Amino acid sequence: MKCKLSDICSFRKGKVEVENLNAKNYISTENMLPNKCGITEASSLPTVSLTQEYNSGDVLVSNIRPYFKKIWQAEYDGGCSNDVLVFVPKPNTDKDFLYYVLADDDFFTYSMATSKGTKMPRGDKTSIMQYEVPLIDLQVQKKIASVLKALDERIKLNNEINNNLEQQAQAIFANEFLSLDTLPEGWKQASLIDIADYLNGLAMQKYRPTADESGIPVLKIKELRQGCCDDNSELCSPSIKSDYIIHDGDVIFSWSGSLLVDLWCGGICGLNQHLFKVTSSKYDKWFYYAWTKHHLDRFVAVAADKATTMGHIKRDELAKAEVLIPNEADYNRIGALLQPIYEMIISNRIENKKLAATRDTLLPKLMNGEIDMSEVDYE
Repeated sequence: MKCKLSDICSFRKGKVEVENLNAKNYISTENMLPNKCGITEASSLPTVSLTQEYNSGDVLVSNIRPYFKKIWQAEYDGGCSNDVLVFVPKPNTDKDFLYYVLADDDFFTYSMATSKGTKMPRGDKTSIMQYEVPLIDLQVQKKIASVLKALDERIKLNNEINNNLEQQAQAIFANEFLSLDTLPEGWKQASLIDIADYLNGLAMQKYRPTADESGIPVLKIKELRQGCCDDNSELCSPSIKSDYIIHDGDVIFSWSGSLLVDLWCGGICGLNQHLFKVTSSKYDKWFYYAWTKHHLDRFVAVAADKATTMGHIKRDELAKAEVLIPNEADYNRIGALLQPIYEMIISNRIENKKLAATRDTLLPKLMNGEIDMSEVDYE
């Protein structure tokens, strides 16, 4: 049996004073992450005096461009923009179960199909409340939510571990390379282009998959920023030159627009223009990744200083970015500290991708009763 979304939840209507909010508890569509990846801190607060309220346990969904699948279950009280819908469970509904009802890909597909506008589609609140959901007993709701939440808790734990590992890596790098009074014996100065190759991507509109090919996603700046490709990502031919194909663990540097250096773990992709794939035939990944990331703040400042419409850096900035190359013994010693850290970060990110895929596969099956929940203990 099914019911309407309006039967299990409602929209929160309260307001909160903006002066009581901060970068952490103010949520807008800009600081909600795509593909159900939660939120990040806001870059600014609204200039109005009052804004939409949310409470801990509420489910927040971005109502702009529903295909981005931006959703977050509030862990504390706060405020959000009017472009964020705040769902409150009714007494017959478990709050975690409501989150997974709204996190189902079918909900975002429905929201997009009933949205208004073409350039920037916006979900229709009346239609959204007509979305059909399974009518499930409260105790079974809790069992379903417990299964899915266990996967999300593991994803959250891996993210927390990775944040800690990244801080450790930065501290080790700073201690080994940035606190030197004099250059140790056998060390030498060089630049980024001396230790790595920075391959710019292709204009992928020229490399569409043929009719008999299964295309691969194109990694663009947006996908790099969100950490994965989605169903709306452009596709390219898998037969492009292998140098331009990205694999998990590759170092990618967005040098235009939103400057970012990251370890890609979103699967096989094609490298689009405005992105560098960073490799080296002489040095290990930990070395050229750490040094490229170290110079990112300076690159961002250079790009901002030169920006007209979109900030970017030119390749000659890589030649100006100084690095220190240790002697062999010190290189191996430092690598023994940093390489395992970066390998663990990559491993955790790949595991999270698999966990998210498992969650998204299980979710509709649990909702429609394909999986027997009678033996599941949620306590």
